[in-house]
Amino acid sequence: MVFGVKIFSNDNLGDKPGKFGRFYLHDLINSGGMASLWVATDQEGNTYTLRRLHSKLKFSLKARSQFLHGCKVLASIPPYEGIVRYIEHGRAEGTLYLLMEYLECSNLKLMLARNDPIFTENVAAILIDAAMALEHLHNSGYMHLDFKPENIIVTRSGSVKLVDFDLAQPITGKPIKLKSYPGTPAYMAPEQLLRKEVDQRTDIFAFGVTAYELLTYQKPFAGESPAEVLQLQLNRQNTFAMPRQLNPDIPAPLEKVILKCLETEPDKRYPIMASLVHDLKSILYLE
Repeated sequence: MVFGVKIFSNDNLGDKPGKFGRFYLHDLINSGGMASLWVATDQEGNTYTLRRLHSKLKFSLKARSQFLHGCKVLASIPPYEGIVRYIEHGRAEGTLYLLMEYLECSNLKLMLARNDPIFTENVAAILIDAAMALEHLHNSGYMHLDFKPENIIVTRSGSVKLVDFDLAQPITGKPIKLKSYPGTPAYMAPEQLLRKEVDQRTDIFAFGVTAYELLTYQKPFAGESPAEVLQLQLNRQNTFAMPRQLNPDIPAPLEKVILKCLETEPDKRYPIMASLVHDLKSILYLE
């Protein structure tokens, strides 16, 4: 239930309310390519958010491995108000699940689409809180590698929680080459799309894309395929719209921050999230 509203069901993936191990699944919050997210209760009546691997994927070694990886990453992150709280993960009825704190919430993708007042009235605080959550993740030794509005949830009170760590990778102190490069192309940095080495600055690019979209209601590089997104990133002269062209209310210093995040070359971006958070707080007068 998202702010008291059931979003949708997806029965062809086996996502149906009912008993699931020692839990009862009530309302389907969301359903993605790998898993569904539920409001769930246990036998004592405690309420949680439960993420369940799609039934059709329970025999997929790759899907199970990726899901478990995300569970273990979340379990290892020191508690922080901007990261969804881990409770447990396990297997029920042959299917993997992740149990998290219960939140009456919606993700930023949905809030943006319906121009939700909780988003529009708190966008500055949401940007700073999302940046601080990403900073905490980096300080905990991981880069997210799938940072986007869909993976940022906002509660009724306006609190921000970062979720979905299936693609997260350790920060080693130097850029690393990945075995594969999954993700959402519109939010991926050039080095991801080119299958080059990545580091925490890759997340900083994704933050820039997200901030641009939240403030202008448009993606900066809205291609239909990874190749098209990459071309838009590399050839910006005729296609890229400056944020203030689309929304003149954006402060000029904030536009400068976004553009620094969106630099094609990682060395020209913010080196660490702490510097980005500092600038955001200074510009938005919340420090």
